[in-house]
Amino acid sequence: MNFLVCPLTGDGLHSVFCFWPSAIMWFKNLTLYRFNKPVTIDADSLEKALADFSFSPCSSQDVSKFGFSKALGKHGSALVHSANNRHLICATKEEKILPGQVIKEALEEKVGQLEDEENRKLTKKEKDALKDEITTSLLPRAFSRRSQIHALILPEIDMILVDSSSATKAEELLALLRKAMGSLPVIPVSFNVPVEHTMTEWLKAGEASAPFIMQDEAELKSAAEEGGIVRFKQQVLTEDEVLAHLETGKEVHKLALHFGQSIALLLQSDASLKRLKFSEEFRAGNDDLGNDDPMARLDADFALMGSELVALMHALVEALGGLPKDE
Repeated sequence: MNFLVCPLTGDGLHSVFCFWPSAIMWFKNLTLYRFNKPVTIDADSLEKALADFSFSPCSSQDVSKFGFSKALGKHGSALVHSANNRHLICATKEEKILPGQVIKEALEEKVGQLEDEENRKLTKKEKDALKDEITTSLLPRAFSRRSQIHALILPEIDMILVDSSSATKAEELLALLRKAMGSLPVIPVSFNVPVEHTMTEWLKAGEASAPFIMQDEAELKSAAEEGGIVRFKQQVLTEDEVLAHLETGKEVHKLALHFGQSIALLLQSDASLKRLKFSEEFRAGNDDLGNDDPMARLDADFALMGSELVALMHALVEALGGLPKDE
């Protein structure tokens, strides 16, 4: 992540850091969605749709801005980067950050001044109005924070994978995409069998369904509302100490897995995948291309990642009991 120093002066505002994310290629988290109605998506139409909702920086009085930005960052020029009918998109959010203490101190000073001048106590409504005025006056000098979120649209398997550990942020991107496209019939991915039931059965059996390989980390929760939670790290999960918790009614809600030899991940009971890490051996698949042409390397890495994520989704759906049929 790159950053620029953005100095601010006066009224207690100090120098701060403005972060500018660089192009992100290898996804680190997956929040999963699937299309529940047939949708036709092509790169050209998607590019045109996103253009009307492209990102623009905050003006002096904007609190935040959110819009689509170049899919490959500084190395590309398009809002959509496609290969094999797989579409990478990116949304950028800029937020003005005003320290609450700065606003509080400025408000207290202004309120004290007016109450002394008018010899009376200001009402809550008057204080709220003053707070709004102070916030507006400080916005032009507030620093900005930018963040980016990527998503991979996969028509071949009727899914959208959002690179985010936060369902709220993922939904924010989908809401923007829905505005751009006019409609977006997607729902969060769920499976015929609850994910925690399947992971619990894997732990009982001492192994996950191939091609997944159980690792040394898990979180178990009691089914009871006030029940306990136990976490294991760097622990052999087939030991009696772990399995004893299953006898008390706990179920597995997080489980570290390897997908073959290519991806390490943490599968969660809400069907999200956290802490994705592509192995060095897998990422080295395009090393023969070198780095002399950044765009060519990014394109090749995108194709490599996209193919493996599709394979991961196919394996996950099969291992977790399949997707429910839409009514």
